Amino acid sequence: MWTLVLNKAELADRNRAKAQALHRTSIRQRIRRASLHLLAHIPAKAKTAHNQQRILLIRPDHLGDVLLTTPAICALRAALPDAEIHILVGEWSQAVLTAYSEIDRILTLPFPGFTRQPSNGVFAPYQLAYRYAQQLRNTGYNCAIIFRPDHWWGAMLAHLAGIPERWGYNHPDTRVFLTHHIEWHHEHAIVQNMRLVEQWVDKQRHQQINYRFPVAESDRLMIDALLFEKRINRENPIICIHPGSGTQTKQWRESQWARVADVLHKEWDATIILTGTKSEYVLTQQIAAQMKYKAHNLAGQTTIGQLAALYRQSHIVLGPDSGPLHLAAAVATSTVALFGPADPVEFAPWGAADEHVVLTSDIACRPCRILEWAYEHTALHPCVHDITVTQVLDAARKILGKNNSFME
Repeated sequence: MWTLVLNKAELADRNRAKAQALHRTSIRQRIRRASLHLLAHIPAKAKTAHNQQRILLIRPDHLGDVLLTTPAICALRAALPDAEIHILVGEWSQAVLTAYSEIDRILTLPFPGFTRQPSNGVFAPYQLAYRYAQQLRNTGYNCAIIFRPDHWWGAMLAHLAGIPERWGYNHPDTRVFLTHHIEWHHEHAIVQNMRLVEQWVDKQRHQQINYRFPVAESDRLMIDALLFEKRINRENPIICIHPGSGTQTKQWRESQWARVADVLHKEWDATIILTGTKSEYVLTQQIAAQMKYKAHNLAGQTTIGQLAALYRQSHIVLGPDSGPLHLAAAVATSTVALFGPADPVEFAPWGAADEHVVLTSDIACRPCRILEWAYEHTALHPCVHDITVTQVLDAARKILGKNNSFME
């Protein structure tokens, strides 16, 4: 039996100290940084840039971060209607971006550090960069934009590919490979991404940020058929719960989700739908098993486009900090987001505060920005677990109560 002997203040002090230690530059990082500086001074073979402006966007991350980049992509397309805009992402993000007509071409590769697979060795990332740089060089890009502030690998790739103009952030690991860089500010990721394209975008014209996910008609029809098949009454609220997240530290307890789902079903005569990936089916099934009332478990049964269509038909989506909550916001559906180690200033669902409620616990060490605490018991990091059922219910009631049609 595992027992925690520290009080909350002591635990916060412990975790804060550990987080600070993890954020310090390690010897390995110093060696890598020195190696990157040497690589940056090796001239790359450049091919003559294409006559038509051809821009390569680099975004290695997963669903949420990719979605938060789309307003910048759309603004770039509006400002440069005749340019070719290509984007380089992981295979895991390709399905998200196919919905955007603003992108001319989607390229994929297994970005080191983002595949969620074991490393292939210390030299593997450099070998991969050299191999892909040769392929990119033949495309004749005029410009590359690296959207992730610390993505040294993407910046190095653009340099090795001989792309003449390379934009990114003033980060010690990336700036050596860049021709232009901007300062990072503590602000929402959408705003950060927009600032990175200000060189091309008319600020006055794009003051209203356009954050949306285009739902395909085929996906809408599929979800309509699914809701009809399951005899879901659309006269009553449809409440989606997406309990999964990238790491255990960001997840809430199954019993807490079950309690929230039961209360909302009883109070609002709501349909409860659990969503998730195939790997999260066990998690959603455990929640459904602990509920008193019926829930529809759709984990692993929808594509990204179908999930967006489902969220668009829903009245609220609840879950921890994760990509699907950003997807819900992108189809104008309200959210209740539970935040722990990540910073909601940067990563809260985009939109008005009365439409997207962010909940946090009162532990003093959050946000530590350490998303994965290897080899440590989750009880040592209760930043999400300490959010109460009452907090979540009150937030959901506040949003649902705005729609008078359910209260008549």
